[in-house]
Amino acid sequence: MKTFCRSVPNPDSVSPKRRASSAFWFGVVPLALLMVLPWPGQAAEKILHLFIWDDYLDPDLVEQFEKAHDCTVEIEVFDSNESLHAKFVTGSTGYDVIVPTAYMVTILNREGYLAPLDHAKLPNLSHMDKMICDELSNDKEFKVSVPYMAAPTCIGYSSKVVKDLQPSWSAFDRTDLRGRMTLLDDPRETIGAALKLLGFSANTTDEAQLNAAGDVVIRWKKNIAKFDNDQYNSGIASGEFVLCHGYSGDLYQAQEENKNVSIVVPKEGTLVSLDFLCIPKAAPSPDLAHSFLNFLCEPAVAAKNAEFNRYLPPNKDAYPLMSDELRSDKIIMMDASIRKNWEVIDDLGAATEKYSKVWDRIKAAP
Repeated sequence: MKTFCRSVPNPDSVSPKRRASSAFWFGVVPLALLMVLPWPGQAAEKILHLFIWDDYLDPDLVEQFEKAHDCTVEIEVFDSNESLHAKFVTGSTGYDVIVPTAYMVTILNREGYLAPLDHAKLPNLSHMDKMICDELSNDKEFKVSVPYMAAPTCIGYSSKVVKDLQPSWSAFDRTDLRGRMTLLDDPRETIGAALKLLGFSANTTDEAQLNAAGDVVIRWKKNIAKFDNDQYNSGIASGEFVLCHGYSGDLYQAQEENKNVSIVVPKEGTLVSLDFLCIPKAAPSPDLAHSFLNFLCEPAVAAKNAEFNRYLPPNKDAYPLMSDELRSDKIIMMDASIRKNWEVIDDLGAATEKYSKVWDRIKAAP
């Protein structure tokens, strides 16, 4: 979301040559403003303020919603659940809809930031895939959240450059790819990947296991170009990177640009996430927000959105409307072979601080 501010010069501070034009602006601009400001009784413009991950919503659908509801959707993006959370902790308000992951929904709700949903305004909840929602969500009754998109975390690589990749988290130990790999800039995802490599739970609170995983990530750090959540998909598509830790939808979007991008789920297992649509308690336009949630749950809309972002909407009536390409893809549809060895990131309460300490040690390491 961008806010534009225009300043008008002080007439006494400008040259005589410019003073005449300044006087014009001082006389005309207020009149122009009066012409565009709403008169008493005139309806103000409807605006939906959306806080969402990057490249996560089909722009055509945004335009469709704006036309249907005679409104404007203003979009601001975040790059991690933690940065989303920080906005609320520091008092930032003004969002109508936010899109946190399951564990962050639990945290935000516990801290009192989320509004209860009015199901009478959300008839399209009937289309939700109960099996996936029950498996991945802590809000099974949709009290404060509506499921949006689900995906496993994967490894993407250039099949043109990397010829002998083993589908394992140990790929980040490869020194021959040094400087051309990336890891997610996310403590739960990246420490979680190392924990899976070591055979531990990605939700462990055992300090010895966490420290061992931290040592693994520090070892990986010597080989990677950077920790990154935003640019790895464009980087692997362009060939700047040849192996990336990332979300499946991002990697599929990179594959659309570069057919040499291949995607695998590590054999040790992976993390899976389900993101949700939520309405903050301080939302300026809660009715419009409900309309937006209901719109995105319409099966045809959810199917079109999936074709754009390459994630799975947990919407059982959207599946038949999706392309054969998507419906036949085991990673996108989260086949049973993937689900048997995945883990959902849990809210660990105070124990989350243990992950933060390990992450700080990783970031400080050379």
